[in-house]
Amino acid sequence: MRRWLIAAAVMVVGAAGLGMAAGAFATTPTTTPTVTTPTTTVTTPTTPAPPPKGSLKLSLTGVSSLGHTQVTIPHRKVHVEGTVRPFVRRQHVTMSVYLGKQLLHTYRVRIRYAGDGKYGRVSYPIQIPDAGNVRIVVKHDGTPQLASFAAKDSFETLNPQAGFGSRGDFVRLIQQRLVALHLYLPQTGVYDSGTGLAIDAYHRLLHWGTSQTLDQRTVNALLDGQGSFKVRDPGAGRHAEGNLTDQLLALANGSHVYWIFPISSGKPSTPTITGHFHVYSRVPGYLPDGMYYSDFFYGGYAIHGYNPAPDYPASHGCMRLPIVDAIAAFNWLAIGDVVDSYH
Repeated sequence: MRRWLIAAAVMVVGAAGLGMAAGAFATTPTTTPTVTTPTTTVTTPTTPAPPPKGSLKLSLTGVSSLGHTQVTIPHRKVHVEGTVRPFVRRQHVTMSVYLGKQLLHTYRVRIRYAGDGKYGRVSYPIQIPDAGNVRIVVKHDGTPQLASFAAKDSFETLNPQAGFGSRGDFVRLIQQRLVALHLYLPQTGVYDSGTGLAIDAYHRLLHWGTSQTLDQRTVNALLDGQGSFKVRDPGAGRHAEGNLTDQLLALANGSHVYWIFPISSGKPSTPTITGHFHVYSRVPGYLPDGMYYSDFFYGGYAIHGYNPAPDYPASHGCMRLPIVDAIAAFNWLAIGDVVDSYH
């Protein structure tokens, strides 16, 4: 009995040991943690597109061309005009004006919309106080919207003092402007008798009386292009018109005036005949009574040179021209040309 109990106990203990051993070798489920590696996104900096290239073309108004040089006189307004391509809103240029080496002014000028946005415009008036070389520099400092650009131009302001015997660019300018208005004048570059006669005729054209003096008022009127001869009979073709009220003779082809001369017509006691006539006889050189290069248009009435040909009606009925003008008028006229004289 005792041996049986001991054996049973041993068996129980062995079974328990085997259970413990089995438990020791059992697999327990394990959870493996997931490790996430952070992803770093590298952003490459974007280079902004460069602004569009700009261009500027300058021009000047209020100046005259004398050869290849642009000229005017002091205190006259000159407009600096510029075309900017392309047009970009809210942009400006800086305009610097120099007289010689001296900086006179600096202006900030807005570029304005023009041409349906195809281009921009800049415009600014300037006045120069003295004679000399004028330089204009216009530039745009680049912005993110429009690249930088620059342009320049120049002109001369001439000393406006001149009198008989004077020569130089100012005299050349005055002679050029007189001829542009069809006043007869050989352009000698010297303020000579022909220049004085043309200035006198210009004053008559403007109804400013008779004078060969070149004053500031006359200079400004010439530079502004004031004055024109109104052709009364444009249907006459190639013809001469004597305006006896203004004491002027115009040679015209239709409505186009070729030359204008000062004349001295008939004095009150021997007035010049008025009406529509034709040149019927031409005599070159001098006649015994002093008539010079004569175009007769009715009886003894003629267009001719004579000394004197004062700035008032003084003839015996003819239309007197200054001697220095007579050959030019004679060479232009021809037999059959119409002569129209009127008040």
